Amino acid sequence: MSADVSTEGIVVGPVDDESAVLENLLATRWSCRAFEPREVPRPLIERMFTLAQRSASWCNTQPWQVVVTSGAGTGRFRDGLAEYASGHGAAFEFDPPAEYRGVYRDRRRASGWQLYQAVGVERGDRAASARQSFENFRLFGAPHVAIITTDAEQGVYGAVDSGLYLGTLLLAARSLGIAAIPQAALASQSPFIREHFGIADDRKILVGISFGYADLDHPANSYRTARATLDEVVTWQDR
Repeated sequence: MSADVSTEGIVVGPVDDESAVLENLLATRWSCRAFEPREVPRPLIERMFTLAQRSASWCNTQPWQVVVTSGAGTGRFRDGLAEYASGHGAAFEFDPPAEYRGVYRDRRRASGWQLYQAVGVERGDRAASARQSFENFRLFGAPHVAIITTDAEQGVYGAVDSGLYLGTLLLAARSLGIAAIPQAALASQSPFIREHFGIADDRKILVGISFGYADLDHPANSYRTARATLDEVVTWQDR
């Protein structure tokens, strides 16, 4: 049982099995692709980002910064993003994967087909799959979006640290009953995002996260992805 600790407004009380708490958050988190329109109360949003701020980073540099939208701010961003994305190709500020091969391709395809089967997209129907993909730029109907940027001078390690922050933020959201989805697709429209929010040149746009309350009746939220076994990802060296 852990002792009470107070850290910058975050109070950690006794927990009988902390690993079980973490396991539950990991097991029940998923990427939400349909949201209710109701907004998350601002104190709860602030709590989520306060928790995420405890994320690890190299030399405690904390290279992430975040823009968060609500209300009309989300609406303006959603409308502008959808219009821009309909007429522009991808323009990431970090190089996207050049290619998916082998098991990575297989996992990506399996995840994609789970989504398409859930929402009724037939195999080979590229128009329908494109429409579903475009929902990224409508934020899947979420009432909020967060855009995570990282310090440009810290390069890949700043991006790694900001990725750790992203993971912590997703778990913080789940712990508060907030649904979320990380979206590299938003970073593909970085020129629009940079101009829309007035992001400075010393920042690089890494990822977006749409969040709110899940529409649990929507078929896009009816499936869950699998994870590789330990033997597939860990090599043991005992001697």
